[in-house]
Amino acid sequence: MARSDWRLVAALGLWLLTALLAPALAQPAATGDTLPPPTVSAATPQASTEAAATAAPRIGVVTMEPGEIFFERFGHNAIVVDDPASGRRISYNFGYFDLDEPNFFANFIHGQMRYWLVALPLEQDMARYRELGRGASLQWLDLTPDQARALAASLEERASGENARYRYDYYTSNCSTQVRDALDDALGGVLRTQLTGRSQGNTYRSESVRLAAPAAWMAIGFHIGLAGYADKPLSRWEESFIPMRLRDALREVRLADGRPLVVAEETLHPHRIGQPPAEAPRLRVPALFAGVALALGALWLGRRAPRALAGLALGFWTVAGLAGLTLLFIWFGSAHVAGHGNENLLLLSPLCLFLLPGGWARLRGREPSVRFRWLLRIVVAGAALAGFLKFLPFRPQENVEWVLLLLPLHWALLRRLDPRA
Repeated sequence: MARSDWRLVAALGLWLLTALLAPALAQPAATGDTLPPPTVSAATPQASTEAAATAAPRIGVVTMEPGEIFFERFGHNAIVVDDPASGRRISYNFGYFDLDEPNFFANFIHGQMRYWLVALPLEQDMARYRELGRGASLQWLDLTPDQARALAASLEERASGENARYRYDYYTSNCSTQVRDALDDALGGVLRTQLTGRSQGNTYRSESVRLAAPAAWMAIGFHIGLAGYADKPLSRWEESFIPMRLRDALREVRLADGRPLVVAEETLHPHRIGQPPAEAPRLRVPALFAGVALALGALWLGRRAPRALAGLALGFWTVAGLAGLTLLFIWFGSAHVAGHGNENLLLLSPLCLFLLPGGWARLRGREPSVRFRWLLRIVVAGAALAGFLKFLPFRPQENVEWVLLLLPLHWALLRRLDPRA
């Protein structure tokens, strides 16, 4: 391929990889600011000061609604400690990372991100969300004094030095799961006990595609890049990787004596921008019609304008091959386990890149090599295998849409570019 073709391949690969990994960038880079030590006003009476110093803090969870930028689509949350000793509300936010960290982008691509827990005044934390129109609500929790003190002390300790850093995984160790786990530890396992055995039928795929749906390129990236790992039904505990799902789950938790965990809720500021859809879009019927239309169009074009069909095939094979290389990298070159063993490799095969010389020959009116014809048959056989796997009960990956869209086009290109098949 010419140098310009390779640049196009590289650009398309970068797009797909960004679509798959963008949600990891959930917060702006940490500024390095530290929370100043709490102080007591000199005007406070001595008795009130002593009482406040011994009183237990209030614990809450603040949930920030999704934003309009791609890395804000999944919302955010933090634990709030209302400290009576200082009269300040401290936000413990698990969503910070450092762009200046050595090998940051390499670690990001390979799924080896390190995030920070940062403590800062709640108003300072909320300022950015208020400015962007992203609503925030605060749930106050009914913890015992001992539980509240222990959680506050644990968060203060974790927010200092190396204790603040943790290994990030978008589905199992993100800002929301860190909040969930910290609360569960403080409550002696109450959250896990009550949420693990219950499910709403949501999956990592359905939640990811649903929340990314306003950004179509991002939703497509998720749908292509997620493997069968992302299609198992999640418990309420597991789906709490989404901050809004955790907020809903906390409303249903009951303590040992039957009291609700959430004792009060307040709106810090209203949500002023659009919300994501309630369900992931249903695409099977549109994909079927689009796949048939593409196949019929390719068959007609191959009869009327064979060189134009060759040009179409070159573009399709370039995109498909590049996407396949990206999926291979995610599987063998990264720790993004949600993309390992992806059946879409059968539909978007890296072998498509080796079809480009034969497609170029067809575009110039020449007969391609025998190797091209056999390689084309192998690519189409792989796509057919992807369709066959949908009939097996032990292949759980939800990629029927991509089979319906791409398999007919693969078949049509085989019929026109290799009539002997």
